[in-house]
Amino acid sequence: MNTRLSALWIFATLNYLYCDVITLMDAPVLRQFLTGHVDGLHITPTFLLAAGVLIEIPIAMARVSRIVTNHELNRWANIVAALVMTIVQAATLVAGTPAGYYVFFSAIEITTTACIAWLAWRWHQPAPTAAGTADGSAVGVR
Repeated sequence: MNTRLSALWIFATLNYLYCDVITLMDAPVLRQFLTGHVDGLHITPTFLLAAGVLIEIPIAMARVSRIVTNHELNRWANIVAALVMTIVQAATLVAGTPAGYYVFFSAIEITTTACIAWLAWRWHQPAPTAAGTADGSAVGVR
């Protein structure tokens, strides 16, 4: 499950980033970015920092999903991060009139993060086996 969740976070991240690249190819939107105002939104250093923090969530979760060994912590980190990203992305669809390409990418991103939340919600730690622990390591071996 760790690998599956990590791969889904990478997939979501690539979609977020490529949507942003495509947006910069949209000449009217690019002109707005160059003025510092996009559809009435003032692009400030604080806004850019917030955007950076937001995109860091899926980037970090690609790694967190793989390295956090505490099952419940990993599970809840994935659920919370996925719900945050799903809600934020859904909210962007109602702010203004998004272009077709943006709706396309948003549908993929929302589906992916909702899937992550659902998979993490259903992710139950397997019981330890007689030969070792649930992760396959031997009991008592250091």
